[in-house]
Amino acid sequence: MEFIDEELQQYAEEHTSPESELLRKVNRQTHLSVMKPRMLSGHLQGRLLAMFSQMIQPKQVLEIGTYTGYSALCLAEGLQPSGTLHTIDINEELEDRVRGYFEEAGLTENIKYYIGNALQIIPTIDATFDLVFIDADKINNAAYYDLVIDRVRPGGYIIADNVLWSGKVLAKYRKKLDEDTAALLAFNKKVHDDARVENILLPVRDGLLIARKK
Repeated sequence: MEFIDEELQQYAEEHTSPESELLRKVNRQTHLSVMKPRMLSGHLQGRLLAMFSQMIQPKQVLEIGTYTGYSALCLAEGLQPSGTLHTIDINEELEDRVRGYFEEAGLTENIKYYIGNALQIIPTIDATFDLVFIDADKINNAAYYDLVIDRVRPGGYIIADNVLWSGKVLAKYRKKLDEDTAALLAFNKKVHDDARVENILLPVRDGLLIARKK
């Protein structure tokens, strides 16, 4: 489901700062040779993530769901020089590709890339996070949130992607209530009802839920 007129979307992208050469390369190569390229954040959302990071100037970032590294490269744009971006993905087949992009960006010292189950890896990371980006299996969004909320500093941010789930959060846009949609509905309500955060759901691309810890 598209949430905005295609021409308006194009107009928005034309009036958004362009991708870097490396990001264009990641975008192009992902669409050419990787399954499910729609999972990539892309130009408009990528610039939004980069701008959030540049505003926050984080020292410690956690990304759950690396995919081909596009969003990690965007989030790293605001990282402090001595900062670290921890990014986790379960797909080891993409590891060489992604490490190559990180090396090309000159970020091998700033990015720690983990392959495996995020639910097991997150507790092993010794850090207090300024910014967390959740973009992995939707069924575990609530579990990821519970794992990180107490490790986000006051004033820090959690951003969750795909929270509108192609519109299926509304009954009129789905044929049945599948497991992922049910999990997202519960997750969105969980964050909205959490007195520890202030939140806003932006209908950008497939929906970004942004929570600021009080």
